[in-house]
Amino acid sequence: MSDSKSGVLYVVATPIGNLEDLSPRAARLLGEVALIAAEDTRHTAGLLRHLGLSVPMLSLHEHNEAARVEQLDARLAAGEALALVSDAGTPLISDPGFVLVRELRARGRRVVPVPGPCALVAALSAAGLPTDRFAFQGFLPAKGAGRRGRLEALAAREETLVFYESPHRIRDTLADLATVMGDRRVVLARELTKAFETFLDGSAEALLARMEVDPDQARGEFVVMVAGAPPRQEDEATVVEGEALLAALLAEGVGVKQAASVAARVLGGARKAWYARAQALKDAG
Repeated sequence: MSDSKSGVLYVVATPIGNLEDLSPRAARLLGEVALIAAEDTRHTAGLLRHLGLSVPMLSLHEHNEAARVEQLDARLAAGEALALVSDAGTPLISDPGFVLVRELRARGRRVVPVPGPCALVAALSAAGLPTDRFAFQGFLPAKGAGRRGRLEALAAREETLVFYESPHRIRDTLADLATVMGDRRVVLARELTKAFETFLDGSAEALLARMEVDPDQARGEFVVMVAGAPPRQEDEATVVEGEALLAALLAEGVGVKQAASVAARVLGGARKAWYARAQALKDAG
């Protein structure tokens, strides 16, 4: 089946800096579609010039996205192939496109991803922080109280936390990270795939000090990655209390699964861990 089949919206990832990162498939499709819906047509025009392409474009950004749905849906209904791009990286990832994709899929239209560059994935792949689980939070609130509130709500999360941040707010964000999360490890990735790509690694306070010495380190767009909270350790009293509760439940004929559920509900913690303790008590009895 040809990628240029009509009546399809291609969600095309474009370079976040280095133009060589555009895939051959993405380049081909951008030249085959009838129209490109672009976050900023002036920005995308530069990419098209680099590719030697001349393709009609239509702006699609956070302020007009909902109003573009009917127009683009009509073109898909007429059998056209369209492309959606953002200024850099994968559309919808802290960029416009969600409303359009949601509405088109609800109408049964075909939406096809054309994968490629994504700043958060690129940053995580080289940061040296755990990637088996991570929570991407997009941009933090711009104002201090909202930003600190969001960080406080995330402080107990055990997976790696990932944010995007702009150069004019990076110092304030680091200051709030230092306040809320202390000396937890932070990795900053800036200017990814560009000439001055840099990874900075240390506590938020140390990274702030680095920027005071070298203000150039506060320039560019940032991916901020924060080590997750250490796993919560159950205190000894909770363990003793839990095992007493499990033993009492088992003695009354309650099953292992049900006993574990009760312990988790009453004392907190993972049901799976309580199940293992309950099973061990049953086996020992």
